[in-house]
Amino acid sequence: MTTFLNDVIADLKKKDLDFSKLSFILPSKRAGVFLRYFLSQQLKKSIFAPKILSIEEFIESLSDLNYATSTELLFFFYEVYEKNTPKDLVEPFDTFSKWAQILIQDFNEMDRYLVDSNHVFDYLNAIKKIEHHHWSLEDNQTDYIKRYLSFWDRLKSYYAELQKVLIKNKKGYQGLVYREALENIEQYISLKSEEQLVFVGFNALNNAEEIIVQELLQQNMASIYWDIDQKFVGDPIHDAGLFVRSHRSNWKYFNNAPFNWLTNHYSQVKDIKCVGASKNIGQVKYIGELLLELQEKNPTLENTAVILGDESLLLPLLNSLPKSIGAVNITMGLPLSKIPMASFFESLFKLHKAKPNSKSLYHKDIVSILSNQFVKPLFNEGNNNVSDHIINTIRQNNILYASLERLKTIAGNKADIVTLLFESWENKPGYALEQCSKLIFLIKASFDNDKHQHKLALEYLYRFNVIFNELSKLTERFGYINSITTLHGLYRELIKSETLDFKGEPLKGLQIMGMLESRVLDFETIIISSVNEGILPSGKQNSSFIPFDVKIENKMPTYKEKDAVYTYHFYRLLQRAKTIHLIYNTEPDVLNGGEKSRFITQLDIDSTHNIDHYLLSPKIAHQDNNLLEVIKTKDIMTKLYQLAGKGLSPSSLTNYIRNPIAFYNEKILGIRAYEEVEENVAYNTLGTIIHNSLEDLYKPMEGLKLSVEAIKLMLSKAEKIVLQHFEAEYKEGDITKGKNLIIFEIAKHYISQFLKFELLALQKGHQIEILAIETNNAVSVSFDGIDVPVLLKGKVDRMDRFDGVTRIIDYKTGKVEQKHVQVSNWEELNTDYEKYSKSFQLLMYTYMMYKEGKVNLPVEAGIFSFKNLNAGIIKFATKQNTKVYKITEDTLKSFEAELKNLILEIYNPNLPFVEKEQKYES
Repeated sequence: MTTFLNDVIADLKKKDLDFSKLSFILPSKRAGVFLRYFLSQQLKKSIFAPKILSIEEFIESLSDLNYATSTELLFFFYEVYEKNTPKDLVEPFDTFSKWAQILIQDFNEMDRYLVDSNHVFDYLNAIKKIEHHHWSLEDNQTDYIKRYLSFWDRLKSYYAELQKVLIKNKKGYQGLVYREALENIEQYISLKSEEQLVFVGFNALNNAEEIIVQELLQQNMASIYWDIDQKFVGDPIHDAGLFVRSHRSNWKYFNNAPFNWLTNHYSQVKDIKCVGASKNIGQVKYIGELLLELQEKNPTLENTAVILGDESLLLPLLNSLPKSIGAVNITMGLPLSKIPMASFFESLFKLHKAKPNSKSLYHKDIVSILSNQFVKPLFNEGNNNVSDHIINTIRQNNILYASLERLKTIAGNKADIVTLLFESWENKPGYALEQCSKLIFLIKASFDNDKHQHKLALEYLYRFNVIFNELSKLTERFGYINSITTLHGLYRELIKSETLDFKGEPLKGLQIMGMLESRVLDFETIIISSVNEGILPSGKQNSSFIPFDVKIENKMPTYKEKDAVYTYHFYRLLQRAKTIHLIYNTEPDVLNGGEKSRFITQLDIDSTHNIDHYLLSPKIAHQDNNLLEVIKTKDIMTKLYQLAGKGLSPSSLTNYIRNPIAFYNEKILGIRAYEEVEENVAYNTLGTIIHNSLEDLYKPMEGLKLSVEAIKLMLSKAEKIVLQHFEAEYKEGDITKGKNLIIFEIAKHYISQFLKFELLALQKGHQIEILAIETNNAVSVSFDGIDVPVLLKGKVDRMDRFDGVTRIIDYKTGKVEQKHVQVSNWEELNTDYEKYSKSFQLLMYTYMMYKEGKVNLPVEAGIFSFKNLNAGIIKFATKQNTKVYKITEDTLKSFEAELKNLILEIYNPNLPFVEKEQKYES
């Protein structure tokens, strides 16, 4: 294919110019790389390479100023702001920075377009006074009104003084550099009259650029090549040709000079596919599949480019690229805010910003920092990692807040690193930056042993070191950063604008770039993502102090001109391409773009090309619900026999009924639930506290009959005992406020209500004798078909005698109803967990106690549900025609038969553990 840059070189060759003496001015640096390559391909002799500059570099060379960074501009502006604002109206730096960047951008636009600033500021001031006429006439103006009206009065002085300060320091924002360059253009022309400049591929030039370029053209020091199609220039309403039409008609130079060039590439046959994909992830996944298809025809994907309308899709796209793709060149930077190290420093700032002088550190902040991938290597000690030990200690002891001294004690030999991470920054930005730099060098040292493996991490460290060095210099020079909050805000702004640039062979393989990076470049196959309104084009985004009508009045650019810029870039990409894939998000999103772009509709209406439209739908393959199966190997059977000796509890057997794989994970593999710090008392912890409290209250009454006096004594002790168990179970957790205090009160209420329930029974004349509290039971049973006896074990919460009837009682903090403790079909006992698990537990407790000779049949068994207090003891029952609450020998024989079937199933080596579909909570 013929590219625009190749055409320019060919035309210059025809003019027999000495390329060594030419200076090429391009819209971007990236275009310069391709230009240099095309020059090497077309020129058959060795020459000194011509100068190749971006327009910003060229303008800077005309000016006596250097471009200031956005952070430098903020600090210079704040210096001006302080001097030109009454002391009682001066805002702190962090508040100022939020609006100052917008104002600097307005100053920049005014200078780039050579607007009379005094006229704009006077116009603005007059508008504000008219809008708020009743404010300005009020006798007793509030501070807010005074601040608001005086702000618009001072804009003119801010602008003038900022320019003076910047020029004094040889710095400037883009617009100021352009103004200065314009001032120096005559001097440049007189000194560089032999210079030959070639302006290549421009479109939207601001007023300063227009005057500079025209002046150089008039002096025969320059030539200019436009990359535009006749289709767009000839159509008076097509935005792609808006600026070039204006330049062509308004520049006097073109009255006598030819216009280079108007081409007819756009009308040539093109294969255009417009594809709607669901969400951003749908777009990048489709691009990955599309590249695989393209690779079949073009294995190296030369002359293929992916243009990201939304540049935040870079990382998802990289993760979606097929492994078969070789060379990939990324012509865009990855924002530092998106890389993993940013999360570490964000966590660090969050911890030290929350309570700058606090001596207690929140457990989540500690764990977040200690578990970071860049911090963990600092805590390696032999084969162990001290950070894991600290995290485990925090979780095991339920430490919500820890002091630095406590952490240092736990860390042992790594106390110095804990100090570096967690010692208070005391709200001193200078000290904070010093600590961050120390951390960077410490992490670097930990990676030095294997630099190849940590190559990317070391690059991260370098970029963050540059950031913190810049912040340190600015803090020392200006002294406006006086709090960690301000420093954090500035740091966030910096990492948004700073990027980690990729390095590679820029001319080989697949090209990935943003829309602006594609300027002047041409590709045979292009894939453009996010072709949605609000992205391409960006639409009505107006972050400015200058209203729309004032901009129109002063011929400053508005969102309309910005849309025209993107229209040009979009259609210019299509001009020479042969295969085009336009991908848009079918799910409108206010934050990430709306419906498909107007560009797609324009292509349809234009009817120059046939466009195929597609809507993607995900492939939904039919999937059989293949439940997990685990074959019982010799090793598994050995574990099961060991388990038979240790004992099976009712809960472990009901866990098997619920899901055999859960039983396998817990009992064979030893996988336990992940433990974390309980900020609020967990439900199982509450259950443990209630059980233990009732045990302490009732244990002294074993073998005795309950009396009214005994219950009243228990009521008086209840609160103290509950508190003791809260402290024992919840360890260092705080129960003095919030949800924990409510849960503590609930626990007291449950215990109190239970005791009152007992008291009421006694007062009605019932006899209650406590036979056993928290009884450990263990009984060995043998079944035909199992090589070893199986130990059954379990702890019964309470056994008593109520009016002569022996009862076995289990406490439950959850809600239990009568339907949960009755059996109507014995065959379902081992299969229906939801319906029969609680009945199974009660029957197994009774079975074990009967086998051990601790009870004589018949007995009753029941559950006391603390969430169903009014029901009292909910008794187990068998139900055929009528309910029978007594557990007899026949009842236990029926249970024993089902128990035997269950255990035989567990220990049958030919029956695998088969996962059950879960229909209920575990």
